[in-house]
Amino acid sequence: MHPVRKKRLFVIMIILVLLGSVVSLIMYALQQNINLFYSPSQIVTGEAPYNANIRAGGMVVEGSVARDPETLAVSFEVTDFRHKVKIEFNGILPDLFREGQGIVAQGKLNSNGVFVATQVLAKHDEKYMPPEVTEALENAQNTSLNNTSNIQPTY
Repeated sequence: MHPVRKKRLFVIMIILVLLGSVVSLIMYALQQNINLFYSPSQIVTGEAPYNANIRAGGMVVEGSVARDPETLAVSFEVTDFRHKVKIEFNGILPDLFREGQGIVAQGKLNSNGVFVATQVLAKHDEKYMPPEVTEALENAQNTSLNNTSNIQPTY
């Protein structure tokens, strides 16, 4: 092989290795920051990963909000009208947070199936609902309408 070709091949190989390393590092960094949305049904059926940053959302179940009078800890349940998931949060809830409203929480699912939220977002007016929550509720409703058995939703 000619020395000039050998040198060009060597330079191309180094560029490809560096480019592959850069792409690998970028993919790794992006993987750490992805927050996927999961509905309560997906969480209950085991589709959501444990100890990974995710978002969960649905309608806050009436009568499920429990506040600790001495701290900012609060726990509540969200539903997609098929399944419920318990969410624990330690902090100040948004002013618009209340039972029967749609919320999206960001945090991690622990090994007990409890979602530990680091942030809770509530809808900002009566007509708006986060797109992920709307889609999850519609999917749950369509699934229950298509289900011809006598199985009742679990609440």
